[in-house]
Amino acid sequence: QKEWLSKGHGEYREIPSERDFFQEVKESKNVVCHFYRETTFRCQIMDKHLTVLAKKHIETKFLKLNAEKSPFLCERLRIKVIPTLALIKDGKTQDYVVGFTDLGNTDDFTTETLEWRLGCADIINYSGNLMDPPFQSQKKYGTSFTKLDKKTIRGKIYDSDSDDD
Repeated sequence: QKEWLSKGHGEYREIPSERDFFQEVKESKNVVCHFYRETTFRCQIMDKHLTVLAKKHIETKFLKLNAEKSPFLCERLRIKVIPTLALIKDGKTQDYVVGFTDLGNTDDFTTETLEWRLGCADIINYSGNLMDPPFQSQKKYGTSFTKLDKKTIRGKIYDSDSDDD
């Protein structure tokens, strides 16, 4: 545990450059690196959750790297969507959490949901049930969408699309 803490585990911090990235990844078995952009609102949401998880899971190193300042790394890791979490195990990128799709596709996902997703990738020691994603049991707040009947261009519900009139 002390060894982890000496290597910067237990806190969520920014690394200044791509060069530092390789050094950080080399010295830790499990690394979660958040590729972010200053101007992206969703990156701030991700920051909030990662700050909590970094304190809770000191077996994993939590880092953030400004994607605009690291074009080589973004190219090499094929990062196109911001925020993206690169999940790195033993120096190799094992998995990605791209945007919020895996997190219930909502801006107000819980820290537990992100923790579950990182647990699925085996990048943290997850204590819950991996077969039971937390966002499926959450109460749904906000807008609910209802399915609309498909209509043809002419606008009548029972119009036929075929040309064999």
